[in-house]
Amino acid sequence: MSNKIALKEKAITLRKQGLSLSEVLKEIPVAKSTLSLWFKSVGLSKAQKQRLTEKRIKSALKGAMVRKKQRIDLTDKIYSESEKEIGSISKRDLWLIGIALYWAEGSKEKDYSPGSGAKFSNSDPVMVKLFLLWLCRCCNISKKDIVFEIYIHDGDKKRVKEVITYWSKQTGVSENRFDRIYYKRDKINTKRKNIGALYFGVLRVNIKRSSTLVRKIKGWVDGISKNCGIV
Repeated sequence: MSNKIALKEKAITLRKQGLSLSEVLKEIPVAKSTLSLWFKSVGLSKAQKQRLTEKRIKSALKGAMVRKKQRIDLTDKIYSESEKEIGSISKRDLWLIGIALYWAEGSKEKDYSPGSGAKFSNSDPVMVKLFLLWLCRCCNISKKDIVFEIYIHDGDKKRVKEVITYWSKQTGVSENRFDRIYYKRDKINTKRKNIGALYFGVLRVNIKRSSTLVRKIKGWVDGISKNCGIV
């Protein structure tokens, strides 16, 4: 019995020193429920309570950082392994990829507007560069036959020069080729996230005299659909 009393007194002393329940358990070999019962009668000062609160916060932050690192490491592993699964890209692979890109993001010929040209719009510079590569390698389109248009919000007018420089670097095209700028009116209560220094609008790629290309793409898309058995 005297040993248990001694353990209780030591536990209470440690508690008053600002140790947490788990820290006291490392020093006192009793059940957690017993320790909790002993501490019910322990009155802590404001400073002691503050120390315990700070420890809990620090412990929670440490746990959050560990979980964050685990998530980042797992994500990096998935990215790395997935990237290796792709391997080399043949010209035919690139051709099919470009068709799918245009199918998703390109303009389509309408019955009420026959003869319309090919137009591709996106804000992702990597996707734009891949599309331009496809035009060059798979469709034999020269960059001199491409007209670039930039669409940005009214609130970013002051960043026009920066936006032009950005798209020029991304595409490898001279800045003077980006002279067509269109402004979209900002909504008063907008909830869009594409704002700030990392927003560079949308780039539209127009191909001159490309009504035939639009129709070819339509045929390629139909061919993909039929050979996949979805139509």
